[in-house]
Amino acid sequence: MGGMDEHAVLAAIADRLAAAGDDAAVLPTAGFDDQLVISTDMLHASADFPAGTAAHTRGWRAVGASLSDLAAMGARPVAAVAVIAETALEAEAIAAVIDGAEAVCESVGASYVGGDLDVSPEPAIVSTAVGTADHPVHRAGATAGEGVYVTGQIGRTRAAMAAFAAGDTATANELMRFTPRCGLGMALAGTATAMIDSSDGLVRSLYQLGRASGVGFDVEGAAVPLVSTTADRAELFTYGEDFELVFTAPTEAVAALDAETRTALTEIGRVRSEQGVEVDGSLVEDVGYSHR
Repeated sequence: MGGMDEHAVLAAIADRLAAAGDDAAVLPTAGFDDQLVISTDMLHASADFPAGTAAHTRGWRAVGASLSDLAAMGARPVAAVAVIAETALEAEAIAAVIDGAEAVCESVGASYVGGDLDVSPEPAIVSTAVGTADHPVHRAGATAGEGVYVTGQIGRTRAAMAAFAAGDTATANELMRFTPRCGLGMALAGTATAMIDSSDGLVRSLYQLGRASGVGFDVEGAAVPLVSTTADRAELFTYGEDFELVFTAPTEAVAALDAETRTALTEIGRVRSEQGVEVDGSLVEDVGYSHR
């Protein structure tokens, strides 16, 4: 069957969801300085878990995706829950998924606190993560002249897919178990003017920041840090599912961050007033990962 892709649907219903548009929703909490930050995601076998993906990895990656959304808001992760659906409810498989969910939560100082079980034609996990933030970072806020930065390296998931294809499931599963950038997200709150995670791919993430902020970007292709893989650079820029942070900030503010934080960041270009994304002077299309 045909149909619209995820981003077309979101654009069509945007007027129904006036508060949407960031990686996570921000809810004021009466009587407290912090604000509640919440995000939910659904990952399923046919789109997100290739053959050879271990149950532990599925739990880690699904909950990690929601935690990554909190990181993109500069939020402190507190807890996560998940609905775990398997083709049959078997205690060993469910326990392995939960082990992965607990492990990724522990990696960022959060707690996995439970959820629900279901039976499905294919394995699927719906995860929700909750955190708090004094000053959440939104996608809107970038200003022409600022630098644009990424954390870590782009291409981790593409490298995992290559490892799966080569039959190296151990390496593939290790690559799939990314650590959400919650610590860096919190460190960047107050410095980053706009931020997003790169789950939809570097280029699409920049387009999303640009639309929200009313700006565009000039990117230096060679400056983008890449995971070693046989895939070409253009594919890595659009592949997605990397869960790194993409953000804008004044260069002097980034220079003032502590050395450990700065080491994890790479400046890849500049914010410009004209919308669109150019890589090495050439306009690139808004292409990236999308559920269908």
